[in-house]
Amino acid sequence: MPRTNGGIIGKVNKSSFGEDETTTKTSSGSITTNAGTRVVDVAIVAGGSGGNAGNVSNAGGGGGGGGIISQEVIVCGSTPYPFTVGGGGAGGTHPTSPGTGPAAFAAAGSNSTGLCLTATGAPTHINDAPGPSARVRASGASGAPQSNAGGNPSDRGSGGGGGAGGVGGNSPTNSVGGAGGNGLSVSANCGTYGGGGGGAGWEASSGAGAGAGGPGGGGAGGAGTANPGSNASTNTGGGGGGGAGDCGVSNTKSGGGAGGSGIVIVKELNKASGVWNLKSQFAARKSGTWPKPLTAYNIDYLVVAGGGGGGSKGQEDTQGGGGGGAGGYRASGYGPSPLRGSAIPFSSFGSQDFPITVGAGGAAGPSGPGPSGSPTRQGSVGNNSVFSTITSAGGGLGGNSGGASPGGGNGGSGGGGGPSAGSGNTPPTDPPQGNNGATRSGSPQPFCGGGGGGATAAGSGTGGGAGAPNDINGSATTYAGGGGGGGYYTTGGSGGAGGGGAGARDANATAGTSNTGGGGGATGGPSTSTSRAGGAGGSGIVIVRGPSDATFSVSPGTNQTSTTPGGCKVATFTVSGTLTVS
Repeated sequence: MPRTNGGIIGKVNKSSFGEDETTTKTSSGSITTNAGTRVVDVAIVAGGSGGNAGNVSNAGGGGGGGGIISQEVIVCGSTPYPFTVGGGGAGGTHPTSPGTGPAAFAAAGSNSTGLCLTATGAPTHINDAPGPSARVRASGASGAPQSNAGGNPSDRGSGGGGGAGGVGGNSPTNSVGGAGGNGLSVSANCGTYGGGGGGAGWEASSGAGAGAGGPGGGGAGGAGTANPGSNASTNTGGGGGGGAGDCGVSNTKSGGGAGGSGIVIVKELNKASGVWNLKSQFAARKSGTWPKPLTAYNIDYLVVAGGGGGGSKGQEDTQGGGGGGAGGYRASGYGPSPLRGSAIPFSSFGSQDFPITVGAGGAAGPSGPGPSGSPTRQGSVGNNSVFSTITSAGGGLGGNSGGASPGGGNGGSGGGGGPSAGSGNTPPTDPPQGNNGATRSGSPQPFCGGGGGGATAAGSGTGGGAGAPNDINGSATTYAGGGGGGGYYTTGGSGGAGGGGAGARDANATAGTSNTGGGGGATGGPSTSTSRAGGAGGSGIVIVRGPSDATFSVSPGTNQTSTTPGGCKVATFTVSGTLTVS
């Protein structure tokens, strides 16, 4: 509104004077911002996957387009920011007929990263059953965060790969491949990237049957008979085209096209802040009441609860106890894409405190005298870990070492049996935070205890389920593995990758690893003259990651803050405390 001095109160925005300069990176390296730049429009495009080779029975499926991140990001001026540009996956080759070995299947595209953001390369695509030769028909999905599916095959023709902007086309008949899915337009330069690769036909007429590559650099499928798929365009993240199939196919004529490499585009924006009445604002500044600027960005997290304790062996017990279930695993990124939840939006005009709870591991069941099958042989449930709105449940307890109930307990991942096993993902979350434990069974011996569930797999026999890898702090570490079950005539089960403790036979079991949320191992054995202890569950961990302009402080001092090579801020909590974000 007008003022007597001609001032105008305007909308509050982050001022940026980047002169709308656009920089394109076609290979990995750094981009240094201009002195006045505070906001950039960035497009990060990952590599596309290659197309599969065709063979005597089927056409090769088209590759998926690379994942794309396109958004505005707050940055600092005169600062170098490193970027990684992912490569495209190689196309499948066909040196011999029928060519159903690993070489016939295309490689995945590679991730592109920068500014604490990751676009995921398109994955491999080999799971189209039944029959080995039929598996090349499978088309690929696009990379995350879009993850659009590839098209469906016909009996022998192949579908088009998923694009960043849409799903791949279905193969309508044996002799015609599906079209690649559409790419996605980005605002940094209005270009289109990440198109899916076209599928191919089988025994098509000369020059016919090729599925078109998706807009955004996708390669077309092979035409006619035994012709290769086209390569995706370089630096588009497009998927490679699938190779055509024919009964007489041989040598490399039916190979799949290569996926396109990724690209990074950074546009340094000119953005004006509001226009203010200078007299009144100067007075506010002088008196110390000038408002702090609004800070707004997303916060990524890894929250792992404490693992459950493994079952112990009393002197009278002969059957193996169940391994402890892994603590619940919840993360917004940097781990397996099916387990990625949503980042937490953060905005504040000042600082904000977040209480952090790191769950302790559950105790192992005691090993002293007592009647066979006593409930006191059970381990204890792990404890929850909490950050903001995210709660990961403690791992389920490992079941009795005697033959009687109760069995394994429910939790983030379920504890192993005992006569019954615990359920994972309890209470339920989406994505799921864990898996079930295994029951006592006849393999490898009838009285062995079952393994505890892990973040990515259920317990299996005496083995603990595998955990999930995550590199949110820049170091690839696996978390939330299940504890191994107790042995009888044979040794105890192995702990799941991710800190799960190993089971034992007539010996004390291994505890879950601290700050991984691994379940404790269990023990057992035929001897009636000894008592043995199970393993305690491993404590949990909470790791929080924000962009370069975030400021983190932690308490108590046992917890730590760090900065990644790309400038992202990381806070790691190995004990409960407080995170201050500003």
